[in-house]
Amino acid sequence: MDKELLDKVKKRRTFAIISHPDAGKTTITEQLLLFGGVIRKAGTVKARKTGNYATSDWMEIEKKRGISVTSSVMQFEYQGKRINILDTPGHQDFSEDTYRTLMAVDSAVMVIDSAKGIEPQTKKLFKVVKQRGIPIFTFMNKLDRDGRPPLDLIAELEDLLGIEGVAMDWPIGSGQTLKGLYDIANNRVELYHKDGADRFIPLDKDGKLPASEALSQGPQFQETLDDIDLIKEAGNTFDREKIAMGDQTPVFFGSALTNFGVETFLNSFVNLAPSPESHTVNENEELSPEDSEFSGFVFKIQANMNPHHRDRIAFVRVGSGEFKKGLDVTLARTGKPIRLNNATEFMSSERVQVSDAVAGDIVGLYDTGNFQIGDSIYSGKRKIVYPPLPEFTPELFMRVTAKNVMKQKSFHKGMNQLVQEGAIQLYRNYQTDEYILGAVGQLQFEVFKFRMQNEYNSEVEMSSIGHRVARWIDPEQLDPAMSNSRNLLVKDRYDNPLFLFENEFAERFFKDKYPDVKLTEKL
Repeated sequence: MDKELLDKVKKRRTFAIISHPDAGKTTITEQLLLFGGVIRKAGTVKARKTGNYATSDWMEIEKKRGISVTSSVMQFEYQGKRINILDTPGHQDFSEDTYRTLMAVDSAVMVIDSAKGIEPQTKKLFKVVKQRGIPIFTFMNKLDRDGRPPLDLIAELEDLLGIEGVAMDWPIGSGQTLKGLYDIANNRVELYHKDGADRFIPLDKDGKLPASEALSQGPQFQETLDDIDLIKEAGNTFDREKIAMGDQTPVFFGSALTNFGVETFLNSFVNLAPSPESHTVNENEELSPEDSEFSGFVFKIQANMNPHHRDRIAFVRVGSGEFKKGLDVTLARTGKPIRLNNATEFMSSERVQVSDAVAGDIVGLYDTGNFQIGDSIYSGKRKIVYPPLPEFTPELFMRVTAKNVMKQKSFHKGMNQLVQEGAIQLYRNYQTDEYILGAVGQLQFEVFKFRMQNEYNSEVEMSSIGHRVARWIDPEQLDPAMSNSRNLLVKDRYDNPLFLFENEFAERFFKDKYPDVKLTEKL
């Protein structure tokens, strides 16, 4: 085992940030980048009039609407560790992109609005993280506003998510009365609205402030001490093993907007979060991150991250070995050799050429169409195939045509590139060859239309065919005469036939009529 490689891998911290929309996920990402020295000034997501947008929201539509619709990747050095942050879209219409991103991380940070508690999208995303059994760290955000009692928020973790919450710090007041944080892990108080080292006041061996401190006599501090006594008596005990298994989550409080409690969280996180661990490959083999042969998998493809260059980037999570510029790899799906000459790392809105990367790192490969989402690549003679990434069957469908028939070339180019990113699915009518798009959520169609016009100069016309139930059929059992207005026959981008049923009743009617025909939800 290469000791130098092992040391590098041990320094990696690769995690995703998950939350319900508007819980403050992008804002906390910005603050982390600020501490990493990547940016000098955090842009708040909603500061549209000033033109001061969140650094991690690079796409034009994200800036206009103040939401994240793609997963951003950012890297920086902090306290001798290499941090890889994957900021995911909170909006449920883009959960497919988020689910795939969660396959590429070693831990997750869950951001919760302290006034609203656990919201539906957080619950969905938590489920995916929990299935992977990776550590989850919780940041209760927006303490600068009046919120719910912290004891209720911790109890909700167990009641709604079934995970133990262990408090690492505790708010002293909230909203207008917020005075600071009682830092249990570091036995100190962090004062609100204070900068520099003097914002920290050490506690004595009994967990009390010196009587000379004005805060020690205040009602908020007395209430906090009562809460601390209660959680020490009846709360969960910090258990590093349970955290590693994803059965217990360390809970931190703060306000990302006012940059309060974020640094305390980050310092604990880099110490508690795991470095990259083994992956299961080739169905049943364990692959160590320190394995000398390079391997990785494509979890995301993004076109036009730089509108001036019209580029396309495949995001690769390195799973083992070391990437170096000019490395020769094999694409497992085709057996085709590829030389990786042009790769990039992401430092917020800037990119830098990457010369080497190890397990845990995310590398962006400039792609001319070689890669698909879920592809495995490897160097050496041993074939390495990572498990397939989750795919969603679309539920909403739209017919799409080019507004200007003279611009068919840019229409087809744009459509093919955006489909390869995996946010929308492309189908063609079996008889007429007209194009039909499928998506998990309505917003994906809006983003598609916006990007077609802005990135490919191709205006499109779209007409809804509504909710449909997609079911694939064995080509050998197919008779095109089975199709009618209630079960539209189409083919996917790989020419596999499927029916788009008007509803479940239409699907049941079809099954009664053709009992021997086998229908599947996915191929």
